[in-house]
Amino acid sequence: MIALYYRAAAALAVLVLARLGLRPNARRDGQAEPRTWQRRKKGRVLVTGASGFLGRAVIAAFADGGKLLRAGVRALPAAAFCDGVEVARYPDLAQSFDWRPWLKGVDTVIHLAGIEYGGRRISAATYDRINRRGTARLAAAAAKAGVRRFVLVSSIRAQNGPVADHALTERDAPAPTDAYGRSKRGAEEAVRSSGLAFTILRLAPVYGPGMKGSLASLLRAAGSSWPLPVKDFANRRSYLGLDNFISALWFVLATRATIGKTYVVADPGIPPATSDLIASIRRAQGRRPLLLPFHIRFAEAPMRALKLGDLWDRYCGNLRVDPTKLIAAGWRPLHDTRAGFAAMVLNAAPPGRNVTPPVASPAPDRPRPQPG
Repeated sequence: MIALYYRAAAALAVLVLARLGLRPNARRDGQAEPRTWQRRKKGRVLVTGASGFLGRAVIAAFADGGKLLRAGVRALPAAAFCDGVEVARYPDLAQSFDWRPWLKGVDTVIHLAGIEYGGRRISAATYDRINRRGTARLAAAAAKAGVRRFVLVSSIRAQNGPVADHALTERDAPAPTDAYGRSKRGAEEAVRSSGLAFTILRLAPVYGPGMKGSLASLLRAAGSSWPLPVKDFANRRSYLGLDNFISALWFVLATRATIGKTYVVADPGIPPATSDLIASIRRAQGRRPLLLPFHIRFAEAPMRALKLGDLWDRYCGNLRVDPTKLIAAGWRPLHDTRAGFAAMVLNAAPPGRNVTPPVASPAPDRPRPQPG
């Protein structure tokens, strides 16, 4: 089922390219790839972190049955990649090693590898060694190897903490609030100073099959049969559908105007309130929302008293991300967050289950694209 989701994401990304006026060329699997990639057929694309949540989606979406892709991994994955994908195993990114064997013949690097946010259990030094220094070493080696394009997949945490009192855009001065965010910000600076033709994508939290962390916990809670006391949780948090991420990645690789730019990436429109999102997930499962009223301050105070304020912020704080700049550049996201979660729930449902998706808003509150 996950493999089918990835193939669907790839097909939807092709539709995005068609809307941009890029006539995709046929591939052996019946899908398509941007014309700019066809012109550079001899060059390889190195995807680091290829065995991770995002990495496997990227490999599945961009594989063409030939030896175009090189899947960079630290440990061999349990499940094999698509046919024709070359697997390259490299050492731990915390170590200093020679990148030249992995960059040989590489035209484009999509850098996904790194250590994810793990709270206080991960030291600041560990974040820095892997996310900042590891990226700096790769970028320097890529520049020496003559790599033409370098896409760094960063995080919105490089720009801000887990909450914000306004919709974040690229015009906001970066102000990470923890060691993880600072390490991602440092990685961005290393790429900018490398001399590479780069694009940086700061992602909102990504949802899709195989996701982990707080979003997976939210989905499990929404999928439970218990009434949830979240009716009064009106906070809004931006998320990014996995297929929207793939389409954004494909768009920047096919668009030279994105070189040298940094973009925040999220589903379009004003995100739904947490209570509305949980209700829409349950409706997509063919169930009643069963949300109970509970004043938010009665939940927040005990959490902060127990030194769980960070957990509270990641679930219940406001974090809106405005992708207007990327939309103005020509990116066309495939859906908003309500529709994205509904589609994910339906794709994960057992075959034959009679469910009706909610009527998803076409994001009428989407801000009009503004250059900048």
